Amino acid sequence: MSNEFIVSVFLRVPIRARELFVAGFSACSSEHPASKLNGATMFRIITIEREYGCGAGEIAQKLADRLRWKLWDQLLAHEVARHARCKPCEVEQREERRDPIYYRLLKSFVRGSYEGALRADQVEMLDADSIFHISKRVIEQAASDGECVIVGRGSQLFLEHRRDALRVFLYAPVTEKVQRLVSEGSRESDAQILVDTVDRERAAFIRKYFGVEWPNREIYHAMFNTAAGDQAVIDAILCLMHTPATARPAESLHALPQVH
Repeated sequence: MSNEFIVSVFLRVPIRARELFVAGFSACSSEHPASKLNGATMFRIITIEREYGCGAGEIAQKLADRLRWKLWDQLLAHEVARHARCKPCEVEQREERRDPIYYRLLKSFVRGSYEGALRADQVEMLDADSIFHISKRVIEQAASDGECVIVGRGSQLFLEHRRDALRVFLYAPVTEKVQRLVSEGSRESDAQILVDTVDRERAAFIRKYFGVEWPNREIYHAMFNTAAGDQAVIDAILCLMHTPATARPAESLHALPQVH
Protein backbone atom coordinates (compact mmCIF):
# COMPACT_ATOMS: atom_id res chain seq x y z
CA MET A 1 0.00 0.00 0.00
CA SER A 2 1.51 3.33 -1.04
CA ASN A 3 2.49 6.09 1.39
CA GLU A 4 0.46 8.47 -0.77
CA PHE A 5 -2.67 6.42 -0.14
CA ILE A 6 -2.09 6.28 3.61
CA VAL A 7 -1.47 10.04 3.82
CA SER A 8 -4.52 10.81 1.67
CA VAL A 9 -6.76 8.80 3.97
CA PHE A 10 -5.03 9.77 7.21
CA LEU A 11 -5.39 13.51 6.70
CA ARG A 12 -9.07 13.35 5.88
CA VAL A 13 -10.63 11.32 8.67
CA PRO A 14 -11.58 12.03 12.27
CA ILE A 15 -9.07 11.35 15.07
CA ARG A 16 -10.65 8.02 16.09
CA ALA A 17 -10.31 6.73 12.53
CA ARG A 18 -6.66 7.85 12.50
CA GLU A 19 -6.05 5.63 15.51
CA LEU A 20 -7.41 2.69 13.54
CA PHE A 21 -5.03 3.39 10.66
CA VAL A 22 -2.07 3.67 12.99
CA ALA A 23 -3.03 0.34 14.54
CA GLY A 24 -3.05 -1.14 11.06
CA PHE A 25 -5.77 -2.43 8.76
CA SER A 26 -5.41 -5.92 10.21
CA ALA A 27 -6.89 -4.68 13.47
CA CYS A 28 -10.16 -3.84 11.74
CA SER A 29 -12.70 -6.63 11.52
CA SER A 30 -14.50 -7.05 8.20
CA GLU A 31 -17.52 -8.60 9.86
CA HIS A 32 -20.92 -6.94 9.56
CA PRO A 33 -20.72 -3.78 11.71
CA ALA A 34 -23.20 -3.35 14.55
CA SER A 35 -25.62 -0.42 14.49
CA LYS A 36 -24.42 0.54 17.99
CA LEU A 37 -21.03 0.36 19.62
CA ASN A 38 -20.81 1.35 23.28
CA GLY A 39 -23.94 3.43 22.81
CA ALA A 40 -22.60 5.32 19.76
CA THR A 41 -24.39 5.29 16.43
CA MET A 42 -22.58 3.24 13.80
CA PHE A 43 -22.75 3.51 10.03
CA ARG A 44 -25.64 1.77 8.26
CA ILE A 45 -25.26 3.59 4.93
CA ILE A 46 -22.28 4.26 2.68
CA THR A 47 -22.43 6.91 -0.02
CA ILE A 48 -19.74 6.84 -2.70
CA GLU A 49 -19.16 9.93 -4.80
CA ARG A 50 -16.53 9.53 -7.49
CA GLU A 51 -14.57 10.81 -10.41
CA TYR A 52 -15.55 9.19 -13.68
CA GLY A 53 -13.35 6.24 -14.59
CA CYS A 54 -11.83 5.68 -11.14
CA GLY A 55 -13.53 2.30 -10.74
CA ALA A 56 -16.10 3.33 -8.13
CA GLY A 57 -18.81 1.11 -9.59
CA GLU A 58 -16.71 -2.03 -9.24
CA ILE A 59 -15.52 -1.05 -5.77
CA ALA A 60 -19.08 -0.34 -4.64
CA GLN A 61 -20.23 -3.73 -5.92
CA LYS A 62 -17.42 -5.58 -4.12
CA LEU A 63 -18.03 -3.58 -0.95
CA ALA A 64 -21.77 -4.31 -0.98
CA ASP A 65 -21.06 -8.00 -1.59
CA ARG A 66 -18.59 -8.07 1.29
CA LEU A 67 -21.09 -6.47 3.66
CA ARG A 68 -24.07 -8.32 2.18
CA TRP A 69 -25.74 -4.96 1.78
CA LYS A 70 -27.96 -3.67 -1.01
CA LEU A 71 -26.20 -1.78 -3.80
CA TRP A 72 -27.95 1.27 -5.22
CA ASP A 73 -26.16 2.06 -8.46
CA GLN A 74 -27.86 0.82 -11.61
CA LEU A 75 -30.73 -0.24 -9.35
CA LEU A 76 -31.25 3.42 -8.49
CA ALA A 77 -31.66 4.32 -12.17
CA HIS A 78 -34.14 1.43 -12.57
CA GLU A 79 -36.15 2.58 -9.55
CA VAL A 80 -36.24 6.19 -10.77
CA ALA A 81 -37.36 4.92 -14.19
CA ARG A 82 -40.13 2.90 -12.57
CA HIS A 83 -41.46 5.98 -10.79
CA ALA A 84 -41.06 8.12 -13.91
CA ARG A 85 -42.68 5.45 -16.11
CA CYS A 86 -39.84 5.38 -18.57
CA LYS A 87 -36.93 3.17 -19.59
CA PRO A 88 -33.85 3.00 -17.32
CA CYS A 89 -31.64 4.00 -20.26
CA GLU A 90 -33.53 7.30 -20.49
CA VAL A 91 -32.74 8.03 -16.84
CA GLU A 92 -29.09 7.02 -17.27
CA GLN A 93 -28.73 9.46 -20.17
CA ARG A 94 -29.99 12.38 -18.05
CA GLU A 95 -29.05 11.73 -14.41
CA GLU A 96 -26.33 13.73 -12.67
CA ARG A 97 -26.36 16.45 -15.30
CA ARG A 98 -28.30 19.54 -16.25
CA ASP A 99 -30.69 19.54 -19.17
CA PRO A 100 -28.98 20.78 -22.36
CA ILE A 101 -30.02 24.26 -23.47
CA TYR A 102 -32.14 22.99 -26.37
CA TYR A 103 -34.06 20.71 -24.02
CA ARG A 104 -34.69 23.54 -21.57
CA LEU A 105 -36.03 25.68 -24.40
CA LEU A 106 -38.22 22.82 -25.61
CA LYS A 107 -39.56 22.28 -22.09
CA SER A 108 -40.45 25.96 -21.77
CA PHE A 109 -42.14 25.91 -25.17
CA VAL A 110 -44.16 22.75 -24.47
CA ARG A 111 -45.29 23.92 -21.07
CA GLY A 112 -46.13 27.34 -22.45
CA SER A 113 -48.26 25.73 -25.16
CA TYR A 114 -50.49 24.24 -22.46
CA GLU A 115 -51.02 27.51 -20.65
CA GLY A 116 -54.70 28.13 -19.95
CA ALA A 117 -55.61 24.50 -20.51
CA LEU A 118 -53.26 22.75 -18.10
CA ARG A 119 -51.00 23.72 -15.24
CA ALA A 120 -47.33 23.56 -16.16
CA ASP A 121 -46.60 20.97 -13.47
CA GLN A 122 -49.17 18.65 -15.05
CA VAL A 123 -47.19 18.39 -18.28
CA GLU A 124 -45.05 15.30 -17.75
CA MET A 125 -41.54 15.47 -19.15
CA LEU A 126 -38.53 13.44 -18.12
CA ASP A 127 -36.00 16.14 -17.33
CA ALA A 128 -33.22 16.83 -14.85
CA ASP A 129 -35.66 18.39 -12.37
CA SER A 130 -37.97 15.38 -12.25
CA ILE A 131 -35.06 12.93 -12.03
CA PHE A 132 -33.58 14.97 -9.17
CA HIS A 133 -36.79 14.94 -7.14
CA ILE A 134 -37.51 11.26 -7.75
CA SER A 135 -33.90 10.35 -6.94
CA LYS A 136 -34.18 12.23 -3.66
CA ARG A 137 -37.22 10.19 -2.63
CA VAL A 138 -35.64 6.89 -3.66
CA ILE A 139 -32.34 7.65 -1.90
CA GLU A 140 -34.04 8.76 1.30
CA GLN A 141 -36.14 5.60 1.33
CA ALA A 142 -33.05 3.44 0.73
CA ALA A 143 -31.31 5.21 3.62
CA SER A 144 -34.33 4.68 5.84
CA ASP A 145 -34.16 0.95 5.13
CA GLY A 146 -30.41 0.99 5.87
CA GLU A 147 -27.65 -1.50 5.11
CA CYS A 148 -26.97 -0.09 1.66
CA VAL A 149 -24.21 1.32 -0.52
CA ILE A 150 -25.36 4.24 -2.69
CA VAL A 151 -23.29 5.44 -5.64
CA GLY A 152 -23.43 9.12 -6.60
CA ARG A 153 -26.62 10.87 -7.72
CA GLY A 154 -26.16 13.50 -5.00
CA SER A 155 -26.65 10.90 -2.24
CA GLN A 156 -23.81 12.37 -0.16
CA LEU A 157 -25.69 15.69 -0.03
CA PHE A 158 -29.21 14.28 0.29
CA LEU A 159 -27.98 12.36 3.36
CA GLU A 160 -25.38 14.80 4.71
CA HIS A 161 -27.14 15.21 8.07
CA ARG A 162 -27.65 11.52 8.74
CA ARG A 163 -25.35 10.35 11.52
CA ASP A 164 -25.40 6.77 10.22
CA ALA A 165 -24.17 7.65 6.70
CA LEU A 166 -20.48 7.22 5.89
CA ARG A 167 -19.57 9.51 2.98
CA VAL A 168 -16.49 8.74 0.90
CA PHE A 169 -15.06 10.17 -2.31
CA LEU A 170 -13.07 8.08 -4.79
CA TYR A 171 -10.61 9.58 -7.27
CA ALA A 172 -7.58 8.61 -9.35
CA PRO A 173 -4.93 10.19 -11.57
CA VAL A 174 -6.13 10.89 -15.11
CA THR A 175 -3.76 8.30 -16.59
CA GLU A 176 -5.15 5.63 -14.26
CA LYS A 177 -8.74 6.51 -15.17
CA VAL A 178 -8.04 6.44 -18.90
CA GLN A 179 -6.21 3.13 -18.59
CA ARG A 180 -9.12 1.60 -16.67
CA LEU A 181 -11.66 2.77 -19.24
CA VAL A 182 -9.54 1.43 -22.10
CA SER A 183 -9.30 -1.93 -20.32
CA GLU A 184 -13.11 -1.93 -20.19
CA GLY A 185 -13.37 -1.47 -23.95
CA SER A 186 -13.27 2.28 -24.58
CA ARG A 187 -10.98 3.79 -27.19
CA GLU A 188 -8.25 5.91 -25.62
CA SER A 189 -9.41 9.08 -27.39
CA ASP A 190 -12.97 8.55 -26.17
CA ALA A 191 -11.76 7.78 -22.65
CA GLN A 192 -9.78 11.03 -22.52
CA ILE A 193 -12.86 13.02 -23.48
CA LEU A 194 -15.19 11.19 -21.06
CA VAL A 195 -12.84 11.62 -18.10
CA ASP A 196 -13.01 15.37 -18.63
CA THR A 197 -16.60 15.95 -19.70
CA VAL A 198 -18.51 13.62 -17.36
CA ASP A 199 -17.02 15.17 -14.25
CA ARG A 200 -17.70 18.66 -15.60
CA GLU A 201 -21.35 17.68 -16.03
CA ARG A 202 -21.49 16.26 -12.52
CA ALA A 203 -19.97 19.46 -11.14
CA ALA A 204 -22.59 21.55 -12.96
CA PHE A 205 -25.36 19.27 -11.63
CA ILE A 206 -24.16 19.62 -8.02
CA ARG A 207 -23.79 23.39 -8.40
CA LYS A 208 -27.29 23.80 -9.82
CA TYR A 209 -29.22 21.54 -7.45
CA PHE A 210 -27.24 21.81 -4.21
CA GLY A 211 -25.51 25.17 -4.53
CA VAL A 212 -22.02 23.86 -3.70
CA GLU A 213 -18.85 23.38 -5.69
CA TRP A 214 -18.11 19.74 -6.55
CA PRO A 215 -16.48 17.75 -5.09
CA ASN A 216 -17.22 19.74 -1.89
CA ARG A 217 -14.43 17.97 0.01
CA GLU A 218 -15.45 18.96 3.54
CA ILE A 219 -18.57 16.78 3.44
CA TYR A 220 -16.65 13.49 3.24
CA HIS A 221 -15.29 11.36 6.03
CA ALA A 222 -12.47 10.20 3.73
CA MET A 223 -11.17 10.49 0.16
CA PHE A 224 -9.40 7.53 -1.44
CA ASN A 225 -7.06 7.30 -4.41
CA THR A 226 -8.19 4.11 -6.19
CA ALA A 227 -4.77 3.77 -7.83
CA ALA A 228 -3.84 2.00 -4.58
CA GLY A 229 -6.05 -0.89 -5.72
CA ASP A 230 -9.69 -1.86 -5.26
CA GLN A 231 -9.02 -4.14 -2.31
CA ALA A 232 -6.99 -1.52 -0.44
CA VAL A 233 -9.84 0.97 -0.80
CA ILE A 234 -12.44 -1.57 0.33
CA ASP A 235 -10.37 -2.51 3.37
CA ALA A 236 -9.94 1.16 4.30
CA ILE A 237 -13.68 1.84 4.04
CA LEU A 238 -14.44 -1.21 6.18
CA CYS A 239 -11.93 0.08 8.70
CA LEU A 240 -13.69 3.45 8.87
CA MET A 241 -17.03 1.75 9.43
CA HIS A 242 -15.89 0.79 12.91
CA THR A 243 -15.54 4.46 13.81
CA PRO A 244 -18.47 5.99 15.79
CA ALA A 245 -20.60 7.93 13.29
CA THR A 246 -20.96 11.70 13.12
CA ALA A 247 -23.22 13.85 10.95
CA ARG A 248 -20.17 15.56 9.43
CA PRO A 249 -16.46 14.79 9.59
CA ALA A 250 -15.07 15.99 12.90
CA GLU A 251 -12.37 18.19 11.40
CA SER A 252 -12.57 20.80 8.67
CA LEU A 253 -10.74 19.90 5.49
CA HIS A 254 -10.43 23.44 4.13
CA ALA A 255 -6.83 23.87 5.30
CA LEU A 256 -5.63 20.44 4.27
CA PRO A 257 -3.51 20.00 1.15
CA GLN A 258 -4.90 17.97 -1.75
CA VAL A 259 -2.88 14.80 -2.23
CA HIS A 260 -2.44 13.57 -5.82
